[in-house]
Amino acid sequence: MIKNSLADTEPAVFWTSRGGAPEPLPPVRDGDSADLVIVGGGFTGLWAAVQALQDDPGADVLILEAAQVGYGASGRNGGFVSESLTHGIGHGQARWPGEQQRLIELGRRNVAEIVSTLTGAGIDADLRLVGKTTMATAPHHVGELAALAALYSAAGDRVTLLSAEEARADVHSPTYLGGLRIHESGGLVDPAALTYGLARLADSLGARRHDRSPVTGLRADKSAIEVTAAGVRVRAEKVLIATNAYPSPLRRVRPYVLPVYDHVLVTEPLSAGQWAAVGWAERQGLTDNGNQFHYYRPTADGRILWGGYDAIYHFGGRVRSAYEQRAATHELLARHFFETFPQLEGLRFTHRWGGVIDSTSRFTPIFGTAHGGRVAYAVGYTGLGVASSRFGARVALDLLSGRSTELTGLSMVRRRGIPFPPEPVRWPVVALTRQQMIRADANGGRRGAWLRLLDRFGVGFDS
Repeated sequence: MIKNSLADTEPAVFWTSRGGAPEPLPPVRDGDSADLVIVGGGFTGLWAAVQALQDDPGADVLILEAAQVGYGASGRNGGFVSESLTHGIGHGQARWPGEQQRLIELGRRNVAEIVSTLTGAGIDADLRLVGKTTMATAPHHVGELAALAALYSAAGDRVTLLSAEEARADVHSPTYLGGLRIHESGGLVDPAALTYGLARLADSLGARRHDRSPVTGLRADKSAIEVTAAGVRVRAEKVLIATNAYPSPLRRVRPYVLPVYDHVLVTEPLSAGQWAAVGWAERQGLTDNGNQFHYYRPTADGRILWGGYDAIYHFGGRVRSAYEQRAATHELLARHFFETFPQLEGLRFTHRWGGVIDSTSRFTPIFGTAHGGRVAYAVGYTGLGVASSRFGARVALDLLSGRSTELTGLSMVRRRGIPFPPEPVRWPVVALTRQQMIRADANGGRRGAWLRLLDRFGVGFDS
């Protein structure tokens, strides 16, 4: 059954395979200059350009993208819109209890401003604020979800804790032992349509974009930052780095970012009868609650996107297009899909792909400056960057302004967490941590000595 379901699958990203992208733009020219050069044309870079030009319509903003808009994580993620800036409310409470309510409010404001921007610019990205449901698929998840329900309720969110029967009545799967329905917080979006819409908005505001312009170096002198891109030199008054999982031209950032590959499948459109067999009337996003978890959602044309679980780190933190296809992981995902929805036996997958995610040791973005405050960065979204990348861009712009703001005063912004060790130590540390997280899932959620040690040092493997 698994082999048949994958037999005709296209090795391509569903979102970006449908067309609609802006026309590719030529590489940057030697000797160009700008007030602000943004390195990276994904969500963070595009939101930075939009906000910078909204702040100062006369600014000269130049975006340098290594490939073309939508190529990286921004065009190939699951399209989950989360209000959380802290990789979930539980993680935020554990890491920044004194700032938790403030961060929750900032996250809500961030999503509201995304909605306002898309509405004002007429960007149709199939944004639906339908919340999500986290499903319990192991007995220990039930108690964990009850604790999360209390945190959400205390923060003012409308949530419903579901019994096994209620969870299965909502979405019909024999694997569910309970669930936590978060009704309005966050939702779903078409990530490619959002990326393309933001690129066109940035263009309309006056940003200058260049594709095929990978940035390989930065050098500061008294009057400017010299940016080396596509073999030519560009001068900038200020630089904002939005490279995320790709190697940063600011080398001091690299030890803090762990590139891991996440993989995804998309089914053919379900028939009316197949949807009736699944239920899922509100078409919200779904996840399960393990350390290794799946995320899944419907698409606008009636497919199911199914991804996650088997995050892969490659030695040396290498980022390669060859890693985007991994047969063993796609077969594992297909098997898990039919275990969750056995009533869909015979359904076929049409698209399979992978993409690189930028994680940090604390599972949340890190921020900082270099070269006397003329360079700023925001990287490390760990899979929740669809919405929080806008917040990250705002933080980086505030840092470049040199002013003390509501955002630059946050502990989350002022402290970077712990860097990952260099190779050859990093590989076995990551492998051990992953193995221990799998063991914890199999052991009723009980964390062993290694994970407890990481907890003591503030490393974020508790989410």
